[in-house]
Amino acid sequence: MNIVFLDRKSIGDDLDLSAFEKLGNVVMHDFSTPAEARERTRDADIIVLNKTPINEETIGLAEHLKLVCVTATGTNNLDKDYLAERGIEWRNVAGYSTESVAQHTFALLFYIWEHLRYYDEYVKDGRYADDRLFTHFAETFHELAGRTWGIIGLGTIGRRVAQIASAFGCRVQYYSTSGRNHTEDFREVSFEELLATSDIVSIHAPLNEQTEGLIDAAALKQMKKTAVLINVGRGPIIVEKDLAEALENGTITAAGLDVLSVEPMSKDSPFFGMQDSRLFITPHIAWASLEARTRLMEIIAGQIREFCAI
Repeated sequence: MNIVFLDRKSIGDDLDLSAFEKLGNVVMHDFSTPAEARERTRDADIIVLNKTPINEETIGLAEHLKLVCVTATGTNNLDKDYLAERGIEWRNVAGYSTESVAQHTFALLFYIWEHLRYYDEYVKDGRYADDRLFTHFAETFHELAGRTWGIIGLGTIGRRVAQIASAFGCRVQYYSTSGRNHTEDFREVSFEELLATSDIVSIHAPLNEQTEGLIDAAALKQMKKTAVLINVGRGPIIVEKDLAEALENGTITAAGLDVLSVEPMSKDSPFFGMQDSRLFITPHIAWASLEARTRLMEIIAGQIREFCAI
């Protein structure tokens, strides 16, 4: 089997991928444009990719292609009708990053919730050394216990965040964007009630017709002025222009984002150059702990072994 990695850099250089060499002839490319992918997949039996689009343009010359493996849960980049037409199977991976994303959700929250940027700078710029008091708490912060945490999207990750938030003493409520995920462990509410009553709102939903643009100006205006918004789902779930304006106008208190509508960030983004401590952005890393990425590639290798055994 000829196994071609189209965007190996997307899973990091710190992983041991030697297991794939036991499965076939492996060729790895750090990145691939659609034109490059078209040539690089020509002799491939199996391709492994993350974000590279897979369609007639990119794999039209791949006469021997049998399997497409996506090193992610989302498969928006696959033309599934075209794959089905050619009898090419595809695989994705779900559940590998639950702990990593849940952990990062709280990393975003605590950085904002306890004003950690301010306090870190206060110490490092020398002001603490010049203070007469042993303590300094000019930026007021609060306990999570007793606060209401609203979860948008109660999939595996949303449930894990709900469990951890409960351990901190939060009152957890949720809104199922699909209408299919329900549990008696936490209180289910309407979208409007969740926005109006939550102190923290975290997004863990996939991007689809129901969720694209879900958090717009109207939704933000329904939230508490003291609320914090966290998005570790997908960038386009939030209308970014509306969020930037909401932060500038004090409609909500703060936001922590790990995903954006365009990644890497576009210089046209309303957040580009925004030096505001109420906005905290990380570059789509919630999924990417070493353990999660290792688990991901072990699953992909297992999928290829299973497919080749058929």
